[in-house]
Amino acid sequence: MMSRKLVVQVVSGLCLAATAVFCTQAVAADSQMGSMGSDNTMSMSHSDSMPPTMVGGHAMLPSKNIVQNAVNSNDHTTLVAAVKQAGLVEALEGPGPYTVFAPTNAAFNALPKGTVGTLMKPANKDKLKSILLYHVVKGRWTYKKMVGQMLKSNSGQLKLTTLNGNQLTAKFNGDRNIVIVDDKGDVAHISTYDVFQSNGVIQVVDHVLLP
Repeated sequence: MMSRKLVVQVVSGLCLAATAVFCTQAVAADSQMGSMGSDNTMSMSHSDSMPPTMVGGHAMLPSKNIVQNAVNSNDHTTLVAAVKQAGLVEALEGPGPYTVFAPTNAAFNALPKGTVGTLMKPANKDKLKSILLYHVVKGRWTYKKMVGQMLKSNSGQLKLTTLNGNQLTAKFNGDRNIVIVDDKGDVAHISTYDVFQSNGVIQVVDHVLLP
């Protein structure tokens, strides 16, 4: 059996010196994607055949939308509560496609004490909404798509314009990971890649990004 520590390089650019396990998962996911249209939509016949990714102890079904899956993740109860408080449920259930960089409960807990409670107050709804939209990008930004654009860039980085108008920067972390950097220079690591949804993709991150 292939060792989990074995490092490989896929010449196609899908994985750049990633771990064997990660590359295998990425290749398998990509092979199920089929042909992508110019609007980044995905045929559900392909997504339905993909084995569901486990997030927060539950299967994330590609046939369900971003909100329908997120509510089932035990690791994203704070995010779901925030989305409801900000009035973004309907938007994130829309056709998209969207990419959501989804902070875990632990990421929210790492914020200064009292921050989440303050943001959840009705008076701060607009600020909460802006922060959440800073985690959402139009399009289906899979691992392969991000890497492809980063490799084409002279800087090796990718600028992503979020739904609140500010940008995030995707860049390599060493030779086996992508990190997302916010306007303040804080870094979020992607802990689970390419969680496919009917209306986009979720990339699970370990840090709350702030515009």
